[in-house]
Amino acid sequence: MGTATVAAVTIANGGDNIGVYVPSLPSLAVGMPAYVIIFLIGVGLWCLLSQSIAAHPAVAKMLERWEHVLLPVALIAIGLAVLTEGGALGL
Repeated sequence: MGTATVAAVTIANGGDNIGVYVPSLPSLAVGMPAYVIIFLIGVGLWCLLSQSIAAHPAVAKMLERWEHVLLPVALIAIGLAVLTEGGALGL
């Protein structure tokens, strides 16, 4: 993969975050440090939880066998959920 391809995928995957957070930033500027700290703690906890689940031998074996199917399905499902909840499909 070229650098441009990786950059394009990264920007495309982050588009939903921009659409959600940018409109709320001006009204949240005062409490932003607390939001950032809570967000980082939450991300860290999710990472620890997912690592511990994925390290379980039975789960690891299943993931090794089906990861090429599960990841695209999960990403498509997340994308559709974002589009649906954001009202983009009703335009």
